[in-house]
Amino acid sequence: MELRKDPITRSWVVVGHPEREKVRPDPCPLCAGNRPEVRAILDLPTHGPWQVRVYPHFRPLYRIEGEPGRSAEGIYDRMAATGAHEIIVESPEHTRSLSRMSDEEIERVLEAYALRIADLKRDARFKYVTVFKNQGAQAGEEWPHAHSQITATTFVPRRILYELRSAREWYRDRERCVFCDILSQEIRQAKRVVDNAGDYYAFCPYASRVPYEVWLMPKTHNHQFEAPLAGESRRHLASLLGRTLRRLLQVSESYHMVLHTSPNTLQTKGELSEYWRTIAGDYHWHIEILPIVQQRSKSYSIKEIYFNGTLPEDAAESLRKLDPNK
Repeated sequence: MELRKDPITRSWVVVGHPEREKVRPDPCPLCAGNRPEVRAILDLPTHGPWQVRVYPHFRPLYRIEGEPGRSAEGIYDRMAATGAHEIIVESPEHTRSLSRMSDEEIERVLEAYALRIADLKRDARFKYVTVFKNQGAQAGEEWPHAHSQITATTFVPRRILYELRSAREWYRDRERCVFCDILSQEIRQAKRVVDNAGDYYAFCPYASRVPYEVWLMPKTHNHQFEAPLAGESRRHLASLLGRTLRRLLQVSESYHMVLHTSPNTLQTKGELSEYWRTIAGDYHWHIEILPIVQQRSKSYSIKEIYFNGTLPEDAAESLRKLDPNK
């Protein structure tokens, strides 16, 4: 496994094959007791039976040992696939999905996200930490048991770099956060807002890439998801996430969910060095959920060019009408 950089798009691509496991008799490697030889990184709660457990990935794309060792091959750049790759098991129950959990249980999953992001960011080798969830067969989930994944990489994904660049330019020109401006307008217009809980809002983006795309975002500005939260803040987010997922699952059984938070500010080299001056004011964490609808979609066949046959305003109205407790 190694990383290779496309000199035109500046994207890093993982090439090679992860190590394959021997065939195991266990019906599900994420169920309790099926992997006694693998030590958990984190258990929540910390006392008593666990509800959320974090493991090193069994077939990691990135390995935590060693340095990136960036080198050249003629005009091309490459480096070792150094990083971290972990599995967040969201429940000990094999058939219990995230959308069907209580607000308290979802809150524990979100707490695990925050704890692992904060811990991985203590390693200055890692430029970015990503949390993502692939739900359903069409989304490419690895196991049906409810889980998310987290990766820490020595590069920043290209979409995050686009966001950082746009947020910095907006802040430079207006001295405001572009994400705050977006959410303020969505709340004011109320056409694309799906739901809200406390300080958090779920809305269909103005330029949604796929039908029923939804973003979750706090109204209060914050560039770091992993920052400690007071009071009921994360419980409100858990409640809103649960209701949003239950709505979306009435539209599609499969979705991609990605948490966007700020890069690792311990990393001061390369493409990130120019962003740190204003990032606390210009970036804003958020969660993006992209359902995979049961239809032929150009969004999945023409890469980087999206075609969405459903107006976001219509999608938001449809989602508002759906029962979030169904």
